[in-house]
Amino acid sequence: MHIGVCKIKLYLPESQSLKEKRRVLKSLIARLKNKFNISVAEVDALDIHQSAVIGAVSVANEAKFVNQILSQCVKFIESNSSVVLIDYETDFFY
Repeated sequence: MHIGVCKIKLYLPESQSLKEKRRVLKSLIARLKNKFNISVAEVDALDIHQSAVIGAVSVANEAKFVNQILSQCVKFIESNSSVVLIDYETDFFY
């Protein structure tokens, strides 16, 4: 069993309130879950309306597949116009 965990730091330039932040993140998280079949949640910066940290987790029987899924997830976020990818880090557990 191979587990990949990706911590993704985001900037939400158009968010002026926590309500707007939640709307944007809820949409992004739902699209990530549906497109990549991964687990995603907001994990940090909960009360800052223009910053967010989400965690994405994938589990598979091959490390290459886990790495591929998380890389595609990051590319998908980079192409999203409602958020700006600031940084990300990926850890793997075997």
